[in-house]
Amino acid sequence: MSNACVRSRNSADGGTVAWNPSRWLLAALLLMTALAPVAILASEMPRIAAWPLTLLACAYGISVVRREARRAPRTLHFPGNGRVEVDGQGVDGFELAWRGPLAFARWRDAHGRAQRIAWWPDTLLPAARRELRLAAPTTHTARRAPSMAP
Repeated sequence: MSNACVRSRNSADGGTVAWNPSRWLLAALLLMTALAPVAILASEMPRIAAWPLTLLACAYGISVVRREARRAPRTLHFPGNGRVEVDGQGVDGFELAWRGPLAFARWRDAHGRAQRIAWWPDTLLPAARRELRLAAPTTHTARRAPSMAP
């Protein structure tokens, strides 16, 4: 599942970015689900409590993987006027944060509910990552005071 970031030639139009669930994230969640019972059984927890907890951890892990895999694809549009549209509807408080190759977006929808998505390296190729950086509105934050005296 690769995502495309299309940048319009019109300077007033910031561009459009697609989002899909990451296969890498699903694989990581499956791995953690498989390792959770091993960790529980390797602990010194009494077996009478460990086995039910193991089953609960597996059930919860599988439900998280299924929920993440079923997330609907999203389309983010950056019209260039500072407003962001997700799936054709305007959103409030859009923020984009970067942690290395990962991009995290969060916003509030029309009903005021918090929404979040993350682009992993398998869903956002380097060229699309650059385009997203250019298309997304910039937020100016105040710089912190230096932690040490000059």
